[in-house]
Amino acid sequence: MTRLGAVIIAVAAIAMRFAFAVPLAVALVAPVAAAESGFGPRADEGEPLRRQEWLVPSPDAATPAQAVLFRPPGDGPFRLAVIAHASTQSQLRRLMLFRVPEYPVLTAALVARGFAVLVPQRPGHNPTGGPYLEEQGGCDEADYEKAGRATADAIRTALQFMATQPFIRRDGAVVVGHSAGGWGALALAADDNASIARIIAFAPGRGGQAGDRPFTVCAPDRLVATAATFGRGARVPVTWLVAQNDTFFAPTLSRQMAEAFRAAGGRVDFRVLPPSGGEGHWLAEREAGGARLAEILGASPNVKRAALPR
Repeated sequence: MTRLGAVIIAVAAIAMRFAFAVPLAVALVAPVAAAESGFGPRADEGEPLRRQEWLVPSPDAATPAQAVLFRPPGDGPFRLAVIAHASTQSQLRRLMLFRVPEYPVLTAALVARGFAVLVPQRPGHNPTGGPYLEEQGGCDEADYEKAGRATADAIRTALQFMATQPFIRRDGAVVVGHSAGGWGALALAADDNASIARIIAFAPGRGGQAGDRPFTVCAPDRLVATAATFGRGARVPVTWLVAQNDTFFAPTLSRQMAEAFRAAGGRVDFRVLPPSGGEGHWLAEREAGGARLAEILGASPNVKRAALPR
């Protein structure tokens, strides 16, 4: 064995030793923090874009979600955009996260169009901690509906809380989701919630790159079937974006999911975009993703439920 190989194994062993202890510690600390100060801002505003750390409710009452809020100048009220982040079934990888994702390119595009932007980190991800509520099970029997609805519940909880803030409007909200976050956003499309104007999903799905192998997806037929389930009764129009070089959910599979969503009654505008970097799945984190988002929303923050093709 090479020296490098030995180091990698040693690091992995240490990480696994703490893999179960750390979530427990975070879960124990989180309720104390929530009880001491409640939800809301945790620090002063800063740069860029009035960046401010917040605590917001999550579906797990004992685990407040750590979040980052961005705002345009002024007192508002502003329309709200919630960005739902990607995820992984690997507990070790979730533990190795060190901060709440911020999606700076998407955030800048949204704030420039008059939105207040919340990026909440869902339970089961470090540093929010707590239980992972989006477990989908084994590869062959993946329960994509259960996992997606758990993600949707977290998005919904954050939306409802932010709607109580005096600087947030009660209409015209936009949900932007990436990967597993986009999958949860699709599950939200059937909500009877007039405050949500549009869903924009970057490469939505779960189970992609199974075993870290490009173009390998756990139970793809289940993904397509669940997309149809999410499309039934869907009220909110969806814009579905995927890059040509996405190796998690390739355009062919993504189109099948979008068509299933549409055939079941959902309104979806499906777009295959040019290749983005070395791996198109991270389009949402690149300038091209921000440009597409700006194009979809246009120059005005006055977003309404547009009539998209069925």
